[in-house]
Amino acid sequence: MLHNKRSHGNPKINDATQEPVNCTNYTAYVQCFPAPNIICKDFGGNETHFTGSEVGFLKPISCRNVNGYSYKVAVALSLFLGWLGADRFYLGYPALGLLKFCTVGFCGIGSLIDFILISMQIVGPSDGSSYIIDYYGTRLTRLSITNETFRKTQSYP
Repeated sequence: MLHNKRSHGNPKINDATQEPVNCTNYTAYVQCFPAPNIICKDFGGNETHFTGSEVGFLKPISCRNVNGYSYKVAVALSLFLGWLGADRFYLGYPALGLLKFCTVGFCGIGSLIDFILISMQIVGPSDGSSYIIDYYGTRLTRLSITNETFRKTQSYP
């Protein structure tokens, strides 16, 4: 039995990115501390007696890859300067930004569409990273179907 003594399930959060510190490859590790007076035996037969202050193991938790693109800034640029292409320049799409600039946001239609796409987090940074979103902000979790996805066959009445 494990005891949530120190930081199990509560990783140290980076203030700038709002993601766990040392997040690499969409995974961060949290220290887990076994409860006091727990004795664990490993495969070699060695016993470890825990007092409650030693790290028992590191638990992997999922995190998002962020590279400095703020969701608030992207939405604000899209709303106020989208007709100049500032949102696309900010997100790393210079060709689309220049095209929006030259066409005045595709006569306003492109600006409206981009505002909706950026607000819904369908369009994100060009490098494939996620937005930096405040702790209480809305986060989009994309669901995708891969070869490892289990599917239930549909039955129609």
